[in-house]
Amino acid sequence: MSGAANNPYLENRDDLLRIMTAPNAGAHNAIYRGKHLGTSATATQYAVIAAGTFDDLYIGDYWTKDGVNYRLAAFDYFLNSGDTPCTTHHAVIVPDTSLYNAAMNSTNTAAGGYAGSEMYKSNLEQAKTTIKGAFSGHVLKHRIRLTNAIENGHASGSAWYDSEVDLMCEQMVYGSGIFSPVSYNSDTPANHRVEKSQLPLFQHEPSKICNGDNWWLRDVITDRHFTDVYESGTADYSGAINIYGVRPCFCIY
Repeated sequence: MSGAANNPYLENRDDLLRIMTAPNAGAHNAIYRGKHLGTSATATQYAVIAAGTFDDLYIGDYWTKDGVNYRLAAFDYFLNSGDTPCTTHHAVIVPDTSLYNAAMNSTNTAAGGYAGSEMYKSNLEQAKTTIKGAFSGHVLKHRIRLTNAIENGHASGSAWYDSEVDLMCEQMVYGSGIFSPVSYNSDTPANHRVEKSQLPLFQHEPSKICNGDNWWLRDVITDRHFTDVYESGTADYSGAINIYGVRPCFCIY
C-alpha cells in the first residue's frame, strides 16, 4: 500500500507538493518524500518521466519488487552528458539493498580498471536480468566514462562505454572522492567521469548510504583495491577478491 490511502494528512501533503512544485527535474530533485509507489511503475509514471515533468514523483519514493525497494535517487542526472549526449529525460534508481554478493575480480587485481574487471564483464549480468525484468523496456542506455587501465596503483586510462546497469562511484554516494587518487605534480590519474555530484537521495537522506552491508563502488584505488561502503557506514576500500554486495544504479525513462 502507498501509505496515503485513507490518511487525510498524507493526501493533503501530496496535493500541496503537486501545487507547489514546478514540473521539472530541479524542483523534484530538491524534495525528499519517501512514498511507497506500489510494486511496479505505471504507464502514467513512465509518461511523466519521459516528459521531464516528474509529476507526483519525488526523491526517496520507491517501488517494491520481489522484496527489493527500488528508490528514486535523482532526476535527469545524466542529461546532456556523454560523448553522445543523453537527451532522454530519466530517473536514476538505486536499490536499498545489494541484489547479491560478488567479487570485483577472482584474482586480487584491479588491472584493467573497472571496465576490465570481472564485475563489469560478467558479475553484473544477474543484476541486469533482474532490473530489466522489474522495469521491462524502460532501462535507459546512456554513455559514461569508465577506467580501463592502471599504472603505479592508480587509473591511467579511461574510455566511453554504454551503460545500463553499473556500480556507483564515490562522487555519486559521498559527493566527493574519499580514496580516489588526485593529481600530484605530473602524476594525473584518469578519473574522468560524468558523475560529478552526489545523488540527491544521499544528499537528503545520508542514512540510505548505510544498509548494514559491505557493498562495492567502482573506483580504482591501488593495483588491487576498489572502493566500497563498509557495513558500519564508513567509506572504505578493499581487495578486489572480496565478496561484497552488488548495489548498482540505473536509469528508467
